[in-house]
This record gives sequence, C-alpha cells and structure tokens, in this order.
Amino acid sequence: MPEPLLTYRGAVYPWQCDHMGHMNVMWYVGKFDEATWNLLGEMGLSPAFLRAHDRGMAAVEQIISYKKELVAGDVVTVYSAVIEIKERVLRFSHEMRKTDTGEVAAATLLTAVHLDTKARRACPFPADVAARAQALVASVGG
Repeated sequence: MPEPLLTYRGAVYPWQCDHMGHMNVMWYVGKFDEATWNLLGEMGLSPAFLRAHDRGMAAVEQIISYKKELVAGDVVTVYSAVIEIKERVLRFSHEMRKTDTGEVAAATLLTAVHLDTKARRACPFPADVAARAQALVASVGG
C-alpha cells in the first residue's frame, strides 16, 4: 500500500483564529481544500486539465473530526490518501498534523464526483486518471 502523500504545508495565522484563540473551523476546511487540489493534481486532475476538458469535481460528502486545537504560529502539514475510486466517484482522506509534534489536529473523509461541467452531470474518470488514482489507493479506515 502506498504511503499517504504530503499535500499541504502551511501555518496558522492570528487572523485564522476565533475569539477563543483557536483556529476557526473554516480554516481547517480551507487547508483541506488546498490539500485536495494537490491530491487531484497527483491523479492528473489539474485545474488546467479540468478547464480544457470541461470537467470538474464536486464534493458530495465531508466528515471532519477535530482532535486537537491549533493556535496562531502552529505549523501544519496535511497528508492525503485515496481510499477508493469508482467509475465516477472518488473517496479520499486528509489528516492534518502539527508539524513539530506529529499530533493529529483534524482528519476528514470526503466523497467527490467527477463532473461534465457542460452537461452538469456526473461522468466517468478518464482511464489514465482512474489508473493513477488506483495506484494511490491506501488502506485507510473509513
């Protein structure tokens, strides 16, 4: 099984924190979103490819577990894994870790659909994308 991929590296800034001094949930989702684009790129679904072929990806389900609060100054990494690829559906996970300690701050499981943006409906992944995604399938709980 392949190891999860490093798909995001960043930091928590003061303006990302709420009135309790912790990173607000919207920023967890934002950092996971940035990781998603890196994971999709590894599969061949770059923004340029999606635009050129009138394709898109739509999240249809996201489950997030918050495990440890992050505060301004924390440096974080996100590791991602493909769990399953079907004809039109991709399931994948992200795990956000405090870089200095390795502690998991949050984890998410997502289900996304590959779309024909002109027809506005789900469509099959190209064969090469499906093959690259299948090569990334990891054994991850979920």
